[in-house]
Amino acid sequence: MIDYQHLLNHHIKEVKPSGIRRFFDIANEMDDVISLSIGEPDFTTPWHVREAGIESLQKGKTWYTPNRGFAELRQEICKYFARRFHVQYHPDTDVLVTVGGSEAIDLCIRTLVNPGEEVLIPQPSFVCYEPMVQMALGKPVIIETKIENNFRLTAQELREHITDKTKLLILPYPNNPTGGVMRREHMEEIAEVIKQHDIIVLSDEIYSELTYGDRPPVSFSSIQQMRERTVVVNGFSKSYAMTGWRLGYALGPEEIVSQMTKLHQYAIMSAPTTAQYAAIEALRHGDNDIEKMRTQYDMRRRLMVDGFRNMGLSCFEPEGAFYVFPCIRSTGLSSEEFCERLIREERVAVVPGPAFGACGEGFVRVSYSYSVKHIAEALKRIERFVHKLRAEKVEENR
Repeated sequence: MIDYQHLLNHHIKEVKPSGIRRFFDIANEMDDVISLSIGEPDFTTPWHVREAGIESLQKGKTWYTPNRGFAELRQEICKYFARRFHVQYHPDTDVLVTVGGSEAIDLCIRTLVNPGEEVLIPQPSFVCYEPMVQMALGKPVIIETKIENNFRLTAQELREHITDKTKLLILPYPNNPTGGVMRREHMEEIAEVIKQHDIIVLSDEIYSELTYGDRPPVSFSSIQQMRERTVVVNGFSKSYAMTGWRLGYALGPEEIVSQMTKLHQYAIMSAPTTAQYAAIEALRHGDNDIEKMRTQYDMRRRLMVDGFRNMGLSCFEPEGAFYVFPCIRSTGLSSEEFCERLIREERVAVVPGPAFGACGEGFVRVSYSYSVKHIAEALKRIERFVHKLRAEKVEENR
């Protein structure tokens, strides 16, 4: 018998698997389950974008692309950022096209973080940041954001966690799982702290186009003096409903992006060719598609928030992404217990808050990237479940 445990990298063994997929996998094994657990847009990739990908295949354009991505795509990314966020980047030096936004996050962390250096991670936040820092042999430093601050990182919280070992701050806004956003005035406060320290910012802006209300989204790199200190990660999965195309990108200072490209060159080679042709079309002619999807998400957002509040669960009103993060403490169950019983008893799958950090305990993440029909039925089932839990508590207290 081979002792595989002895052979495995002990750093990788210590990393916990994602807490998101567990309930998704359970849902796939059960009948009549409504899964609101995965951030998967229910929209199909716009037809004109698919056509661009299909045409590239029909014409036999299936070869490798340059390591950084097609020059034409990098040019369109820079034009998009100038148009939407008023930040100028050079397509030859400041852009790297990656296999999804997750690869760009990984490359940025591995490029910047030396063993033992600290990375500040506001939580609750996406599941990949902390494990990626651990796998790069850095030290994750968790900053617990608070509901009373709308789950935003504050300048004071940032100051309190900076040490002489701090190398990188991750800004995960609009936020998954809370839906919290950073408006310009909040970013400016964070920027003042960054200016006082030799810190780089990784700004994960994958949900930037899904920002609600009258105020447009803001890129952290647009804040004064922050372009040279920021690596922006973005992509096509959420805003263009292109999750399966696996395409993202990083924008940042040439000195950092060139080293990220070197890692990408050896580990990946290049992003998918067909997806790059589709992305060029999305950037050129996809603004209306974004607006249509955002309008739909906004309507579903209000439906979700009202639904949870009407059943007596407090629910922070998200201003971005496509998740709500209701508080379930009043039920008397832990987040894990709530989700476990909900899927078993009412066939609805949601994700426990602690999957996004320990401070997520007492909350669950519910995605509204699903049809109104599914959301309405799921809310009925959840309300029935919550009423059942309350009846149980009354019975116990008799």
